[in-house]
Amino acid sequence: MGISDLPTFVVAVLVFLAIPGPGTFALLTATARGGVRGGYAAFFGLALGDQVLLWLAAGGVAALLAANPMLFRGVQWLGAVYLVWIGVQLLRRRGDGAGRVAMGNGHWFGQGVLITLLNPKAVLFYMAFFPLFIDPAQHRGVTTFAAMAGLIGLLGLLYCSLLILAGHALRARVARDPRISRWLRRIAGACLVGFGVRLAFN
Repeated sequence: MGISDLPTFVVAVLVFLAIPGPGTFALLTATARGGVRGGYAAFFGLALGDQVLLWLAAGGVAALLAANPMLFRGVQWLGAVYLVWIGVQLLRRRGDGAGRVAMGNGHWFGQGVLITLLNPKAVLFYMAFFPLFIDPAQHRGVTTFAAMAGLIGLLGLLYCSLLILAGHALRARVARDPRISRWLRRIAGACLVGFGVRLAFN
């Protein structure tokens, strides 16, 4: 398919997925508050946003952002504000937070899409990442890129499924002790605020 060193490509993607980011905490929060369905709704939102960024990177949007610092900065700040807003809502929320809340799966899906799309650095990352694993001699254009995007989507599904199932398994235990739920929510909120601040000033 024009992918050079496929095993290394798979390992690199898994390492990238294992690095905690705003999407990870959004996924775990959706699972804790919406169950397995909420977790998968958040995942599909994150995955859709990720695929959009993949194809935007292929279309040269990264070059546009790099050539227009003000545009890049505007999108960056918009994403930062959104992440901080989500984190503050978690920090301010009262109660144990262990039970299901009156939020449909569409809420978690939309939140996942926005978290991913409002991170302009992801476009630049993909722009730099993909050329490392493309074989110029066997490259098949869109077919090669589609295969790489598909592999990233599949690996993301497998990894996030583990997170969702683990989070759901711990949900009942957390429900028995409101203090655990409260501290986990505070930690997730603080991490999201931190990611937002880092995105804005890094």
